[in-house]
Amino acid sequence: MRKLVSFLVFAFIALFSCRTRQVDRPKIVVGIVIDQMRWDYLYRYNSRFGNDGFRRLLKDGFECRNTFINYLPSYTGPGHACIYTGSVPSMNGIAGNEWTDNVTGIDHYCVDDSTVKITGDHQDGTSMSPANLLTTTITDELRLATNFKSRVYGVALKDRASILPAGHLANAAYWYNDKTGNFVSSTYYKNPTPNWLAEFNRRREGDELVKQGWDLLYDKESYTQSTADDNSYEGAFDWEAKPVFPRRFDTLSVRTRNGLIKSIPAGNTFSIKMAKACIEGEQLGRGDETDFITLSLSSTDYVGHRFGPNSIEMEDTYLRLDRDIADFLKYLDHRFGRNHYLVFLTADHGGAHNPHFLTDNKVPAGLQTEATTAKLNASAREVFGVDSLVMVNENYQVSLNESAVSKATFDRETIRASIVEWLRNMDGISYVIDMEHLDRTPVPEPIRTMAVNGYNRNRSGSILIIPSPGWFDNGGKPTGTTHGTWNPYDTHIPLLWYGWHIQKGNTSEKVYMTDIAPTLADLLSIQMPNGCIGASKLNLMKK
Repeated sequence: MRKLVSFLVFAFIALFSCRTRQVDRPKIVVGIVIDQMRWDYLYRYNSRFGNDGFRRLLKDGFECRNTFINYLPSYTGPGHACIYTGSVPSMNGIAGNEWTDNVTGIDHYCVDDSTVKITGDHQDGTSMSPANLLTTTITDELRLATNFKSRVYGVALKDRASILPAGHLANAAYWYNDKTGNFVSSTYYKNPTPNWLAEFNRRREGDELVKQGWDLLYDKESYTQSTADDNSYEGAFDWEAKPVFPRRFDTLSVRTRNGLIKSIPAGNTFSIKMAKACIEGEQLGRGDETDFITLSLSSTDYVGHRFGPNSIEMEDTYLRLDRDIADFLKYLDHRFGRNHYLVFLTADHGGAHNPHFLTDNKVPAGLQTEATTAKLNASAREVFGVDSLVMVNENYQVSLNESAVSKATFDRETIRASIVEWLRNMDGISYVIDMEHLDRTPVPEPIRTMAVNGYNRNRSGSILIIPSPGWFDNGGKPTGTTHGTWNPYDTHIPLLWYGWHIQKGNTSEKVYMTDIAPTLADLLSIQMPNGCIGASKLNLMKK
């Protein structure tokens, strides 16, 4: 009997000691990335937000008020990669949403992978994976730190916004197929089509949201942060005569409705519904180790590209998003307990004002239309007598066709110098940087560092175009907006921390996008991603 009692006491002590040695971590980490959200939207629309969404995060969480992207170009793929790797395109390899390989001349999409297939819709063709990402993510490091006991899932309408945050070691990443209206995955993941996903897709909740149409939450006259509903700065949907409210979608075809949800606020609502389904279907936050779900809300980007940041559509989108954030926080409260989950909210990039809107209000701005690949090649042909000297101009970067250059009677440096000079003489360009001879171009900080951080020798063009403030390349389209430059409207992003072990407050000290992953690593007591160049800012949050 004494031996039994002694054994039970010893077992109890051993069990208690094991538990007390466990690292203090939250039940779940929720990373929220709002596509194309400028930092100032937190305050531009603040008076119209409710108390339980963005205001709750600002009031009860911690805000890094001066968080900036520190590389070029400021696009969706590089942004999501940087947030979760703490690294930059020169290191993590995600040099753009698309790029042309400088060695092979082959075009790549940032998450394309010919070795895997799409799952969930029984479609042929190649699918997506994180194979092009060259470093680990903070989500990978959590899996490694817990011997793969932590579970990681990614959810977004955009494939790249789901796959890159979830990382190489994710249990699965899910994205939206606008041909079928379903969330899908790929054979890269061990269990890409669980039963709960099939059930979620069967409910067709996205289509039901689209059928409700899009009208304003409030009286049109109350949207004082916006331009008039009918103006020349906004693009219309293909079937619209004018881009005005109210909008009905129930008479559109199913195929059209499937694609439409990305471009209206309902897409954010649908994404959050999917995140909830994933949390419940996989029972995230219920295990012995911390789980992680990455959620990117993509509809804000589509709305911005079509209508621009000064539109009623944008204002209404953020008022509706505020309600969605409030609903999601309430859900997390109920499921995990208010202080048992960790949330961070940020953006992959911002967005510029429409140039015509600016010039109509006497602010210098414009659209770049001269520096196309065709025009550059035409100019080069006149001088050097060789076709196709320029392989591509994308991501504000020019890549030379080295095969064509080798056939020219002029030496390579003369050709490069001529192309740089032509670009410098075009309207709306502040600098043209030859990345092979960076020392020859006097460029101020932070542009110089951002250029270096964004330059990947194999995946970036070696001649970098820096547009003048207010100028951008929008493919010649005069409506809506885009992003990709170094300017604060594209690179000053929100960063809010909330929940587990987060003190209330804010800091105005400069923080970079590369600091998010190492701060998470510090909070979770795990290793930084293996290409991380950022630094933990946890000390700022504890002052």
